[in-house]
Amino acid sequence: MTENFKIIGSFIKDMSSETPDSQTFIFVRDKISKYQLKIDINSKAVKKGIIEVNVVLKFADQPEVLKKSHFEITYTTIVKVDEKISDKKELEKIILCDVPNKIYPDLERIFLNLLTDSGYPGIKFEKKINFIELYKQKSN
Repeated sequence: MTENFKIIGSFIKDMSSETPDSQTFIFVRDKISKYQLKIDINSKAVKKGIIEVNVVLKFADQPEVLKKSHFEITYTTIVKVDEKISDKKELEKIILCDVPNKIYPDLERIFLNLLTDSGYPGIKFEKKINFIELYKQKSN
């Protein structure tokens, strides 16, 4: 099966690591295993047949916790979609499933490096994000 899109380029659009003070750092270091990874995907047309796909990862504690750090990255991929693609569902699958699946190994590596470089080494995400499953859930 040939791909119906081509990645023109990918880049870090925005990246943030926020730990307000030393007390918070010590608190978070002991509690970071309770943090949860959240994902959001959005897109916009750049020009005919070219789409910007933004995958946003957030790693944060529950909102009610007062002492916390915040980690976030927006990773942008510029995609040229095959001109034969006209079905909206097929285009949606490319944006929400195929592109994120393809770029995720790089995105995860960059994000884990951000966490390590922010003073929280050794963090691993328990399970890989299954974009196919997420897409199927959204479609139902």
